[in-house]
Amino acid sequence: MNEKKCYSVKDIQSILGISRPTAYGLLKRQEFKWIRVGQRYVISKASFDRWLNGSEMPEPAAEC
Repeated sequence: MNEKKCYSVKDIQSILGISRPTAYGLLKRQEFKWIRVGQRYVISKASFDRWLNGSEMPEPAAEC
């Protein structure tokens, strides 16, 4: 059985239980890796799954 290597916007909407505008907001903030193929956005499953599990957190700001 072939496991998905990419998600669609609709997939992440379903996984997270969020609206379409919210899903596109995550793409705009570059929360995980994605590419645009024609009119579609293709989200890296590996990158999304790491983000979802908290492994892809932004680097904390250096303390002064």
